[in-house]
Amino acid sequence: MALLEVNNIHTYYGNIHALKGISFTVEKGEIIALIGSNGAGKTTTLRTIAGLMEPREGTVMFDGEEISTARADTLVPKGIAMVPEGRGVFAKLTVEENLEMGAYIRRDKAVKKDLQYMYELFPRLGERKKQYAGTMSGGEQQMLAIARALMSQPRLILLDEPSMGLAPVLVDGVFDTIQRIQAQGMTVLLVEQNAHMALSIADRGYVLQSGEVVMSDNASNLQKDETVQKTYLGID
Repeated sequence: MALLEVNNIHTYYGNIHALKGISFTVEKGEIIALIGSNGAGKTTTLRTIAGLMEPREGTVMFDGEEISTARADTLVPKGIAMVPEGRGVFAKLTVEENLEMGAYIRRDKAVKKDLQYMYELFPRLGERKKQYAGTMSGGEQQMLAIARALMSQPRLILLDEPSMGLAPVLVDGVFDTIQRIQAQGMTVLLVEQNAHMALSIADRGYVLQSGEVVMSDNASNLQKDETVQKTYLGID
């Protein structure tokens, strides 16, 4: 059984039919990339899974449980965390306070241990744990947003455009981090405009176009596909 199963999802913004019957699966431990042009429905897909939007048709199953109509705040304890586009850090809180906010649902005694693990995973955050998040660079804020999500101890992390607005050298660091958390057993659903980078670390990928899945395959095959190369990878 897949960890996440999205079955024939139809999601609307008012009368605008944004997702038109999207279906896909995510197995435990995979990195799955959703690629496509602006307006293809990638972010709407993540928002629907995360409980921020409710589909009019179709089902979302997480670890065998239907969560199609569940509120976002009920999904975090079930093991789903989202890193939104634009990072969404708490600018007026310190790095450490942001991380503690990520663990707000937890009542176990391992929070401090996990804080230290985040500082090992992201040494820059450890160096700046008393710094206000709003004064950090874009790359540092992206690290913080990912670490904050990890503090909730998710089983599935949803990443929405993690490379957006970052310098190329910082993009490499973010994608290295995604691979490292996968190596620790994390399952990742990645929405990314930089299709080349996304497919380079993903196990499988789905191509979205106008709210529909138009292609799916393992990531290496998608990288070799002529249509994907011309349309999304900039290869003529």
